Amino acid sequence: MELARKLAPALRERAAETNRLRRLPDATWQDLLETGIVRGLQPARWGGAEAHPREFYSAVSEVARAEGCAGWVAGIIGVHPWQVALFPQQTQEEIWGENPAAMNSSSFAASGKAERVSGGFRLAGRWSFSSGCDHCRWVVLGAVAGSVEVEGKRFADLHSFLLPRKDYRIDDNWHVAGLAGTGSKDIVVDGAFVPAHRSQSHWDYTMGRPLPGWELNTGPLYRLPFPLVFINALTAAILGAAAGFLDVWLDIGRTRVGGLGLVVARDPYSHKLAAEASYAIKTATLKFLSDCDEMMAAACVGQPLTLERRAELRYNTVRCAQMAARAVDRLFETGGGHSIFIDHPLQRRYQDIRAMMAHAAMAPDAAARLYGAAQLGNRILDPFL
Repeated sequence: MELARKLAPALRERAAETNRLRRLPDATWQDLLETGIVRGLQPARWGGAEAHPREFYSAVSEVARAEGCAGWVAGIIGVHPWQVALFPQQTQEEIWGENPAAMNSSSFAASGKAERVSGGFRLAGRWSFSSGCDHCRWVVLGAVAGSVEVEGKRFADLHSFLLPRKDYRIDDNWHVAGLAGTGSKDIVVDGAFVPAHRSQSHWDYTMGRPLPGWELNTGPLYRLPFPLVFINALTAAILGAAAGFLDVWLDIGRTRVGGLGLVVARDPYSHKLAAEASYAIKTATLKFLSDCDEMMAAACVGQPLTLERRAELRYNTVRCAQMAARAVDRLFETGGGHSIFIDHPLQRRYQDIRAMMAHAAMAPDAAARLYGAAQLGNRILDPFL
């Protein structure tokens, strides 16, 4: 967290450049690597921090507090070394053997096609929203590889597939209003072969089946549920970005005079709004970090979380993000007429947060459905638990 705070001034200074480039500047990427933030969840045997999730997510939040796009990329890219640690030794050596700091981007939506062939899979299609892909030499893509039986029922067998840079191309189509600097471009694959050791079924994650990476990486960090580790990275960025929005709103409000001559710093309504927004963001953050502690504590004593508890934690993390984002909405409504200008300090931050909340994993209805169904006694099975 201290390293992330030290980066803040430089990240803020590069905000305009980040937006213009439509990806993180090389200097920002190097900062995230050299501080170890994006390697926070990487196994120590590969030079990573193998840190407590609270520490990793807190650092991501601090980066996002300074600059939303950098925080978003740091969170998403930073989760991938954790997932790679679940793969066999051969896979880890392919990715990190020559360069332990090699990173991969991702796109988990099953928009492409996977065909089972001898020795592995044939992958083809287009995947969107691969944040940070310009700085990565690998990508992990989601695709359905037939079906699988789980507890007597058949489900689509969602897999993660790891591909090196030579097996895909990046379509530079990222022209957006929010998160413009994340470089979340499309990944295109034209019939690439993916060997079996670079694929894992998400049902293995959900059902807690032994994973080959556990033989090498025996720490409790790698026993956490995959969906929660990933979704929490998004929430960490959103909470940090919301705190940064509040910082700027307060800074502007101390000297801003409204169109009717109202001094914002003396306005009772603004006082109330500032207090409520601060409380909402801090409360959401504390709940989020408390849940992170619970997950790690369970892993440390070898007690896997039930699917029902995972559904609750997934709902919690989405609601924490939603609480913070709604506080930002209320603040932006009172930001003044000039806040609609593209170069206004609140405008880009607001667009970034709204774009973050548009991520499929932040959909509150899907999370609520699973949690509510579990509370009503239904057996819940989902590859994102």
